Amino acid sequence: MVDQVTVAYGRERPVLRDVSAAAVPGRVLAVTGPSGAGKTTLLWAMAGLLRPARGSVTVDGALLRDRDHAVTQRVVLVPQDNGLATILTAGENVQVALIAAGAPPNDARRITAESLDRLGLTGQTDQLVEELSGGQQQRTAIARGLALRADVLLADEVTSELDAANRQRVLELLREEADRGAAVVFATHDPDAAATCDAELHLVDGVAHLVRG
Repeated sequence: MVDQVTVAYGRERPVLRDVSAAAVPGRVLAVTGPSGAGKTTLLWAMAGLLRPARGSVTVDGALLRDRDHAVTQRVVLVPQDNGLATILTAGENVQVALIAAGAPPNDARRITAESLDRLGLTGQTDQLVEELSGGQQQRTAIARGLALRADVLLADEVTSELDAANRQRVLELLREEADRGAAVVFATHDPDAAATCDAELHLVDGVAHLVRG
């Protein structure tokens, strides 16, 4: 839950101003708006990466302190820039995240294979990230996020590099995450993608308007 949050970088004008939003288990919330509207900033605040100047971010009623606390609350962020280690393979990027989250190595290998297969990346498991296309890198980051079985899944522009078929695949996978009980927040420029979500929060100059839901 984001309650009346204001976020500013240094002494600059606030990027978010008194924004409230709810990530609801079983539902997908689209966060829309033009470039610079504050979509990524909102997701970063929800992920514990930014501390609001005013207002609060809570998970199950607990005030979110920082990113480490968010991780313990099973808040997973799939960032726009994918956040992958280029010196590792696609499979290693997913496995490392799972092991860091406490999965035994054998389980990590199995879950990695399953997650990459869901994104059509079985053939890229042993390829270095730097050898993958932009779309393949984006799908690898999504596979990593799905593998972690989030309670709150934050996805930032995760369809921007994808062709139509893979875009549809990812939208279906986000819906599956909601169907299993996760709260999904999906920042997107794509109005068609936003239309598949249960609710839409539109940002303009850091101010939020609930369009539907």
